Amino acid sequence: MTKLELEQCINEYGKDIYSFCRQLTCNRQEADDLYQDTFLKAVEQREKLDKNGNLKSYLLGIAMRIWKNRKRKYAWRNRIAPVERLVEERDDDVAIGMEASLEDTFITNEEAKVVKSVVDKLPGKMKVCVLLFYMEGLSTPQIAAVLRIPEGTVKSRLYQARKQLEKELENVL
Repeated sequence: MTKLELEQCINEYGKDIYSFCRQLTCNRQEADDLYQDTFLKAVEQREKLDKNGNLKSYLLGIAMRIWKNRKRKYAWRNRIAPVERLVEERDDDVAIGMEASLEDTFITNEEAKVVKSVVDKLPGKMKVCVLLFYMEGLSTPQIAAVLRIPEGTVKSRLYQARKQLEKELENVL
């Protein structure tokens, strides 16, 4: 893959990859770092990239692996020498279309925040599957390829996550 093709790939999928990074990290600065590292890795491996393949899934897989490695390193370091982390406010940007009234916009914002907070409370494995399926629009075979797990496992995690979300959101919404 040439530099020009890689640049086109970044222009085409960059926004989706960044929003996925934001959902994973729940922090703008960490998302920026993850996004940058994802494309740095893609630049390093650009000779291996197949422009006819599913590049978005490949890039999401890179982001996922980098994020998992960072979490693993943080957990290991925290076991050795616990560190209190600075509590920052979460970035809760919600993309809302044009609504008729301010009241409708407020209600939609609040519902989106509630759903987002419930999704964030899901266990990591389920949360990632939900984000890839609903946010990125990947199919279960594509998610299985990104996460390198069987397709049945992806379906099971989605089912369990939907069940848990339904139970949590039943009272709220």
